[in-house]
Amino acid sequence: MVSSQEQVQDIRQSVIELPGTYQYSCFHLEHNDTRINDYVELSEVPGIAPDSELVLVEDPYTEKEARIHLLRTRELVGAASPRLETAGGIAAGMALFDGIDVSSEKNPHPLSDYDFNAPASLDQFLPPTSNKSTPKCVRGLCLSPWNPPPYYLRQKGHLLYIQVATLEGETIQITSHVSGFYVNKSSSNKFDPTPKSAALSAHSLVTLLGMISPSFEKEFQALQEYNSTKDPLITFGPTNAIPAAPWLVPGPDSQHKAHTSDLARPQEQYLLAGAEGVDSLRDFNEEFQSTRELPRETVQERVFRERLLSKLFADYTEAAVRGAVLIAKGEIAPLNPTEGRDAQIYVYNNIFFSHGADGVGTFTSEGGDEAARVATGKDVMGVKAVNTLDIPGLQTPGTVVVDYLGRRLVAQSIVPGIFRQREEGQSQIDYGGVEGKDVVATNQEFVPLFDKMSKAMRVKPHSVWDKDGKKHNLVASVETKGLLGTDGRKYVLDLYRITPLDVDFIEKHWKGVEEETGYPHKMAVLRQELVDSFWKLKMREYVSKEMATRKEAREKAEKEKVEKEGETKDTTEKEGEKKDEEKKEEPQDDRIDISGFDFALNPDVFCGQIPQTDEEKTQWEADEKDVRDACAFLVEKCIPGLIEDLKEGDVGSPMDGYSLTRLMHKRGINIRYLGSLATLATEQGTKLASIKTLAVQEMVTRASKHILNALLRGLPAPLVSYAISHFLNCLLGSAHNPSPKVVKDESLWTLYHDSDFSFESLTIESLRAQVQKEVQRRFRFDLEEGWVGKIKHLQMLREIALKLGLQLTIKDYEFGPAKPDAAKVNGDTPVATTNGNGKGKHKKKGSATASGASSPVHRGSSQTFSPADIMNVVPIVKDSSSKSQLAEEALEAGRISIIQDQKDLGQELLLESLSLHEQIYGVLHPEVARVYNTLSMLYYQLDEKAAAVELARKAVIVSERTLGVDSTETILNYLNLGLFEHANGDTKVALTYIKHAFGFWRIIYGDGHPDSVTTMNNTAVMLQALKHYTDSRKWFEASLSVCEEIFGKNSANAATLSFQLAQALALDNDSKGSVNRMRDAYNTFLAELGPNDRNTKEAENWLEQLTQNAVALAKQAKESAARRRLLKPRVTMSAKPQPQVGQGSVSNGRVAESTTSASGMGGMDSRSIDELLKYIEGAEPKPKRTAGKTNPKRRGTSSRK
Repeated sequence: MVSSQEQVQDIRQSVIELPGTYQYSCFHLEHNDTRINDYVELSEVPGIAPDSELVLVEDPYTEKEARIHLLRTRELVGAASPRLETAGGIAAGMALFDGIDVSSEKNPHPLSDYDFNAPASLDQFLPPTSNKSTPKCVRGLCLSPWNPPPYYLRQKGHLLYIQVATLEGETIQITSHVSGFYVNKSSSNKFDPTPKSAALSAHSLVTLLGMISPSFEKEFQALQEYNSTKDPLITFGPTNAIPAAPWLVPGPDSQHKAHTSDLARPQEQYLLAGAEGVDSLRDFNEEFQSTRELPRETVQERVFRERLLSKLFADYTEAAVRGAVLIAKGEIAPLNPTEGRDAQIYVYNNIFFSHGADGVGTFTSEGGDEAARVATGKDVMGVKAVNTLDIPGLQTPGTVVVDYLGRRLVAQSIVPGIFRQREEGQSQIDYGGVEGKDVVATNQEFVPLFDKMSKAMRVKPHSVWDKDGKKHNLVASVETKGLLGTDGRKYVLDLYRITPLDVDFIEKHWKGVEEETGYPHKMAVLRQELVDSFWKLKMREYVSKEMATRKEAREKAEKEKVEKEGETKDTTEKEGEKKDEEKKEEPQDDRIDISGFDFALNPDVFCGQIPQTDEEKTQWEADEKDVRDACAFLVEKCIPGLIEDLKEGDVGSPMDGYSLTRLMHKRGINIRYLGSLATLATEQGTKLASIKTLAVQEMVTRASKHILNALLRGLPAPLVSYAISHFLNCLLGSAHNPSPKVVKDESLWTLYHDSDFSFESLTIESLRAQVQKEVQRRFRFDLEEGWVGKIKHLQMLREIALKLGLQLTIKDYEFGPAKPDAAKVNGDTPVATTNGNGKGKHKKKGSATASGASSPVHRGSSQTFSPADIMNVVPIVKDSSSKSQLAEEALEAGRISIIQDQKDLGQELLLESLSLHEQIYGVLHPEVARVYNTLSMLYYQLDEKAAAVELARKAVIVSERTLGVDSTETILNYLNLGLFEHANGDTKVALTYIKHAFGFWRIIYGDGHPDSVTTMNNTAVMLQALKHYTDSRKWFEASLSVCEEIFGKNSANAATLSFQLAQALALDNDSKGSVNRMRDAYNTFLAELGPNDRNTKEAENWLEQLTQNAVALAKQAKESAARRRLLKPRVTMSAKPQPQVGQGSVSNGRVAESTTSASGMGGMDSRSIDELLKYIEGAEPKPKRTAGKTNPKRRGTSSRK
């Protein structure tokens, strides 16, 4: 059964993937003996009715179809080996979820052997291993050495020759014919492609293999059953997103990293693209623009259009990354080989590549290469912003920026006519600046489109002047260019200056190109988020002013009316009528018409423009004032506002550099203000110590990235690992070896004798000096003395690896002094251990292999890192794909309905949004992971716990595969999944997930993160629910310890946790400790909140009760009946969903308090002491496990139960 709204292409794909029809790949569908076009909607098929049947008809093969069928068959029978993806890297798209053991009965509960003081274990990154081996259907399936067919046989329909090695040990030759596949008479030394037997032929290769090999059917069935045990989300490959590459991967000697022989692996490129490679060549620009021009009137049309765009962006990004990597490795020749390297341009697969450097002197006066590098990054953001606006008729080229081995390459789809030679005096640019700001072009055809774009981006229409002083009126920045392509379409280019310069910052810190102490470039612009926030502020001011004006007018009118009424002495009846009329009019009067509000910023102020007349100068000064006000708003309101929100716990605290910078960008704060953030965080003391730590770590990491990029730029690929390992030894391995040296391979040094070996001269002292200088230049922050000793080595290594795309071996990296009798590598290390030293003096960081495997890791070696530890470098990609507006609209509508208490409508809209996300992005995409997470929390709030668990599992798997197994979003998704499992009655499973998340949390941050207080508190509550009171007490104590360190011993937060710990101690038979902790809580509440506060009174009651109980226990120590006389474990105490970084907790679809606030850490139990004592005496029933509820979606159902 299918919907009439389905695309025929989707039905075809379903047939190919369904277990009953997987053998078909070359076919078409017919209705009433008429062939159906694959690219139409089912409803468009003539004569289609609800009870109509479609007939599958096998087609003749072409060479392309035969190649596709062979690839498909290899995947189906388990003969395909992993492809070496250019963009993905080692173990790309890895998921750890299915490797987590949730059924182990070895210990009473998963956290029974948890050690808070053990070092972090990097074993967490090891992929899951299975005791069951994958069933094999054939030994090998590849192209035959007799391939390709001779010309005379091609005339007879021969397409390919295939060789299969069966499980019985036979090697059989098969002919791929236009009619299907058959066994031929060829052997390894004799060519005879004629049929061996008329019976041994079939349209599908899968069917033929079943005829050839007696054991094939049995093994194939076993393989299908084996695959069905895995979650489809784990086995399917991402189609619309680059899979996440972990920064730690198994070493070459590990059992996880076996390189197998496969004759078909080198043939895959031919099978994918054909002999000429033409199947991979695409006109991306035409595809982009024609897809954008598709109709978008109905919802179905919008879905189809956005789905195609999402897939096209993914394909383009993949092709761009492949081209950039080949260029960086010197595999593609430039179009202009006589130019300097930075000025060279390339074309690969109809994509135009250029360097993100100032090769032709465009940015000479603004910072040269540094300015050009920033401009390319800003351009991608600008293109993404225009793509999001989706203005009909305004086109953008496909744009991707790739950072690889120190080089930045910009990939753009080729706009028709951009290389066309115009006549003398004519320019290729039709609107905007032609040669910098000296020549300006205007074309009225572009004005309506650019005006729509500029209004949405808060860009003010303004005047500019060319080198002759001639005035030109533009509706966009002079740097934003319009080009009329030879295809008749209007393109917008160079979107790196859609917002004004951060003039206050530039005036303070930009000292010219020659000055080394100033900011590196003049391309310091405001962020679009900041402009939007400032626009909202101005709108609020406008509305407030209108309200005040209206109020004054109303008061004046009232006064005049009263005076007039006093003079005329109207009747009481008339007065009553007038008052009634006024009351009716008042609601209308309160509405403010904002159509008169028009505020925007001029992006070209402070850029050398010279107004000519007095009127122009006055207007220009007003524009300059607006931009200065925006800069002041950033420094005086946004940055202190973020610090205040973090201090008060109104937003979730970042865990690593990525989450910190993402939070800053959401608030419109540029990365150059990291130094300001660190300074303000320092002033707040221990409350924001984690923010200061992360900010300093991020600054040092980014400075290191720039230094290392400069060393790698132009270095031959075989020397890269030597440069990276030496750099890391100088930065992170100084305590282990105070004078690291490059371990040379003399043969490589001789071979590349003319390369730049400047990395050899790098020393610990020179690198530290460079880092300090870069941090000062880029962030205006002076690293304090002894900053090296405060580095968190493991966390810094991770940040550098993620920013440069490094993939390192999983092993013990010695960051401390060398030990002659180092402990053995493969010893027993707790699985979920902690990074026990937050100050950076790390001990061992994990084990080289999984339990039972051995990998030779040299201990006590002279240096922390060796070239062999650098397993791979993956490209870092910035793309310009935009979010689906349709899916976002449905999600927002669902949220609003839930808030308005329209539960049924809200759930329907939320499910519709989920369906749209999955259709448009494909299931494996970061945006889909985020919507799974959002929906799981909303379902949890609606008490649909089974549905919340199902969605949370999907969120975990998808985020692991697309964002990374150790990304902050993945960790928070695991914590939420643990909470939902607990609420659903599976507390042991919940603790397993929390243990897994904690292991990664301590790798990416270390100990003592503010939000870990909530998680440890939730964990303690879950352990109480399982009646493991001693272990529960340990987690409460750990939570209190972190809380006291951050907020102080006398804070309300600490008092709340002391209150809970007192109850936990009472349950653990420590009556004396319980009384002391409750007394601490009472005293703090009394001092902080006063004697009349509810918390103070409740603590006082509990203190009195516990004291009496302690006295009774002391008198009756031998009576066992009095041992468990206190509180029922508060199963849901403080158990709240973990928000994403930068958000508060979710409550009924709204963002509420943070996990670091006192309310976020759990309030007092609302029940009276009498009610609790009833529970102790056995009067209250035990909580029952929640019955399973209908899952909202069954697609991609997890196999975990």
